[in-house]
Amino acid sequence: MDRDEWLAALSARIGTEDISMDDDAVHIVLDLARDAAHEVERPAAPLTAFLVGVAVGRGAALGAVAAQATELILSEAGPSDPGPVAATEEGPAGG
Repeated sequence: MDRDEWLAALSARIGTEDISMDDDAVHIVLDLARDAAHEVERPAAPLTAFLVGVAVGRGAALGAVAAQATELILSEAGPSDPGPVAATEEGPAGG
């Protein structure tokens, strides 16, 4: 089973068939997971992706949330509190 088949099967199983995961969204999530795994620690990758997904589910744009997460991951200063990402006109990715 390839990635696209897996995502379609998973979406059917968990009831997210209405969410399209285009190539841009896939690359954003994979890049984010890679950065979290390499710059934080491996278990941070799926947990980061999950938290970003929750934010997107609450109305934030995937690109904006992923950018904030990546900025935090890559910052040498450590965590700061810029506040949550507000929902944008774009809405959730694929939504």
